[in-house]
Amino acid sequence: MADWLTLYTGGTGQIEEKKSRFIATIEPVSSEEEAAAFITSVKKKYWDARHNCSAFVIGPAGEKTRCSDDGEPSGTAGRPMLDMLVKEHITNACVVVTRYFGGTLLGTGGLVRAYQAAVRAGIDNCTLIKKKQGFLTKVVCDYNDHDRIRSVADKKRYHIIQTDYGEIVTLTFVADDAAALAGDITDQTSGRATILPPESITYALDGRGNLIE
Repeated sequence: MADWLTLYTGGTGQIEEKKSRFIATIEPVSSEEEAAAFITSVKKKYWDARHNCSAFVIGPAGEKTRCSDDGEPSGTAGRPMLDMLVKEHITNACVVVTRYFGGTLLGTGGLVRAYQAAVRAGIDNCTLIKKKQGFLTKVVCDYNDHDRIRSVADKKRYHIIQTDYGEIVTLTFVADDAAALAGDITDQTSGRATILPPESITYALDGRGNLIE
């Protein structure tokens, strides 16, 4: 499965176009039910707005998508909003764009551009993370090899999420490639370290490539 982007935290953003105000509210969701509840909550918050258009993408590969124009001309709001999420490869996210009408008609092209610009403003105020498929691997070693293993971890940017100190040391790694990790540790310790069978996991990285635990 390929890597995918999702939201660590949601956000809001707004634009103004010919006195119409467009407010984008974006939140992480993991199901259609969560998306529906979020859309309902935004509609209640902005109950006096003329339109609350929405779109969501759910699933690592964006398997589930829905969008709504909420009274705007067909294809001028929900679909362009959905296209923005898809273009940015963002999943498990729902966006609602609230429009307060300013008295001037924007036309089909103007509406499409305005709704997409609002979504862009909302995304810019979210915190995005990259989800990855990888492996959890435990390595058991003595104290003499502990520093050697940490050295190769720093050099290769392997993520150590836990270290247990006792008579021996147990390090828990998260890595993309369990075989490469095992090979590097075996080389660094001349085969002295014990590498336990890896477990498949999904993990997340922030924008700087740091592990989010």
